[in-house]
Amino acid sequence: MRTDALLSRYGYCSRREVAQWLKRGRVTRAGVPVKSPNEKVEPEEVLVDGEPVEFPRGLYVALNKPLGCTCSHKEEGELVYDLLPPQWLRRNPVVNTVGRLDKETSGLLLLTDDGAFEHAQTSPKRHVPKVYAFTTSAPVPQEAVALFAGGELLLQGERTPCLPAELVLTGECTGRLTLHEGRYHQVRRMLAAVGAPVVTLERTEIGPLKLAELGLEPGEWVEIDPAIFS
Repeated sequence: MRTDALLSRYGYCSRREVAQWLKRGRVTRAGVPVKSPNEKVEPEEVLVDGEPVEFPRGLYVALNKPLGCTCSHKEEGELVYDLLPPQWLRRNPVVNTVGRLDKETSGLLLLTDDGAFEHAQTSPKRHVPKVYAFTTSAPVPQEAVALFAGGELLLQGERTPCLPAELVLTGECTGRLTLHEGRYHQVRRMLAAVGAPVVTLERTEIGPLKLAELGLEPGEWVEIDPAIFS
C-alpha cells in the first residue's frame, strides 16, 4: 500500500496533507522516517506519531449504546458516531453500525468498516440470534410465549408472519425476547400486538456476544474478533 493511501485509508489525513506529515517525520518504518507518499508500506510495518496503525485489518467493535443516540450519519441530534474517536470517522471505507437500534433502545451494537462483515451479520439468511430485555406498561399474557414460538404472529402491515421467537417472562411486565430476524421495531410491535406496550428496551446479546460479559458502561466500546461469528 502506498504511504499516502495508508494515511488516507486509516483516517489520519487527506492525501493533500500527506507531504506535510512526512516532512515532519510523523510516519516511520523501522525507526526511519518515510520520505515519499509513493513509498510502499504495510500497515503493520509503520508507526504514525510513534503509534501502530489502529485496526490495520479492519475495525470491529462492540459498543454499549446509550439511550438517546441515533444510529445515523445524517440525522440531527446526538449520534452513535459522536461517541467514537474522530479519526475512525475519517476511515475509508467508512465505519457503520451493523444494523440499528432505535433512539429509545439501549444496549449492544456492533460497528465496522468491513462491508462484507456488515452484510453477513444483517443478512436475513443468517438468522443471527439477538436477545432483548424489556419492561412493559401492562402485563405480558402467558399465551404470548406459545404465540411467539409458533411463528404465526402476523404484524400489522406485514405479509409474512414473524419467525419463531423465544419469549421468557421474568415478571408480569418484564422479560427477554430472542429474535432471529430484524424487522422494523420488531420487539415493540410484537409486544404491542399482545397488549403489552414496551417501556424500556435493551439489547443484551448478539450471537455469541453478551453485554454483561463485556463489562461496558453506556457509551463505552471494545474491540471484538469477527471470527467468533463464523
